[in-house]
Order: sequence, then C-alpha cells, then structure tokens
Amino acid sequence: MLGRRTRWFVGATVVACVLVFGHGAPDDGHSAGAPRADAVKDVVPNRVMTWNLCNPCKESNADRAAEIAAYAPQVVGMQEACVRDVESIRDHLESRYGLVYHVEYGSVLRNRGRCGGWPWDPGAFGQAVLSAAPMTDRVSVEYPDGGSEDRGYMAVTTTVGGRSVRVFNTHLAQRRQEAVRAEQTGVLAAAVARYDRAVVLGDFNAVPEAPELDRMWDLATDADPGCRPSSVGACEPTTDWESKFDYVFLRGITPLGHRVHPTPYSDHHMLHADLAEP
Repeated sequence: MLGRRTRWFVGATVVACVLVFGHGAPDDGHSAGAPRADAVKDVVPNRVMTWNLCNPCKESNADRAAEIAAYAPQVVGMQEACVRDVESIRDHLESRYGLVYHVEYGSVLRNRGRCGGWPWDPGAFGQAVLSAAPMTDRVSVEYPDGGSEDRGYMAVTTTVGGRSVRVFNTHLAQRRQEAVRAEQTGVLAAAVARYDRAVVLGDFNAVPEAPELDRMWDLATDADPGCRPSSVGACEPTTDWESKFDYVFLRGITPLGHRVHPTPYSDHHMLHADLAEP
C-alpha cells in the first residue's frame, strides 16, 4: 500500500509540474521573457546591418533576434554564425516580430566546439546573410590562407532600397595576422571590383588605418563619411575593446546615415547603414 501511495504521489507531482511549467525549458537558452510583437513590423527597405554574433558565447537566440528586430534591416550580414543559431534567430524574427527573411550561408568549417552537434556531425560555422528579398547567385569562397582558423567570404545578389545590389559578407583573420589579412582583402577586393554597385559587410579585424585594408579603401567608402584611413580616432568603435573592426563598405552607393549599437549579447556592436535610393 505504501508503494502504491508513493507512486501516486510522484505521478501527481509530475502532472502538476507539467501544468505549471510546461513540457520543458525554452529551447537553446531562449529568454522566457523575450518581447513579442503585437503586430507585423515591416523591414526598413534601404537598411543593411553587419553583426559578429560572438561564438561560442552561448547567448540566447531569442535575445539576438530581439536586437535585430529593433532595427529591422532589409539585409543582415552575420559572422561567427552557426547554422543552427541562424535558423533559430530567423524563426524568432518571424514568429515574434513578423519579420520574414530568406537565408543563405557561407560556412567555412564544421566545428562541434563552436556549433554543437555530434562528433560525427558537427555544426556548420562561418557567415550568413538574411534578406527580406529573395537572394540569387550565391557564392561561398574560403580564403586560401585563413590564418589560425578557416575564414572566407560569401556574396549574394538581392534588393536593397528597391534596386538590385551585390552584397558581400566576410570575416578576416584574427588580430596579429596582418599579412594573412592583406592576402584575404586582395581576394575579396578582386571580387568586389567586378561590380559597380556593391555593399561589403563584415568583421575585418583591423582598424581603418591598417595597411591590409588599403585594397578595400581603393574600391569603396565606409558608410560613415567621416571614417577614412587618415581619420585616426574619428571612427566610432564597434567592439568592446574600443576598436573599429566592423564595416559597411559601399561601392557606387551613397549612405544616408549610420548607427553603431552596443549590445550585451556580443563583444561586437551591431552596425547598420541606411542607403540612398536611386
């Protein structure tokens, strides 16, 4: 009799917990109190954003989605992006904020330590682009020398501000690898030079006056008109260590404005730019 009563008590306790707490904890660390939109919010059609997500920082994808939704860009270039995280962010943007994005990936390696998964099936890691408009002609290129970790760039054609544009997204080698970054920017610049209109997003791991960025400055300007290689100290920092490493380079496109958004969910700030329409 005692055993039967014990089993009944345990069973009743489990049922009560399910009723009170639900069937399980929020998936992948999502914040239970993340805001939900009351109505569909439109994207800003001429806005582009770059953001290094910081990986493996184990941040909530619900919180990351909320940060992106606050500015609702037409195009988002992400670096240090795991495919699983990007899919989760994209799902939250649609279900909670009514923001529907297409996605393309430029993964450069499979790494269980960064992206989880099974030892025989680790998660894909690299770049990703979200776009409210469809994307075509995706390319994903791994740099011949990634430095201490595989690195590369991806490119897509999509619509920004009502006009077709080629969008590049890259992540260059880590700090103290200047020579490697110089080779990488050479590869990237050669691809960008083929287009009269291009947006180049990414974490370049170099300050504006760094010589390895010369090839990019020869082709394009920063979304911040006051930020140039010679304007030391005039460029707004985009990292927690007070350096500008993140860029929205524009070729054949005029910026209307830009903003840097510090965030607690990465050691890189979000950077967005609004572009002049044709």
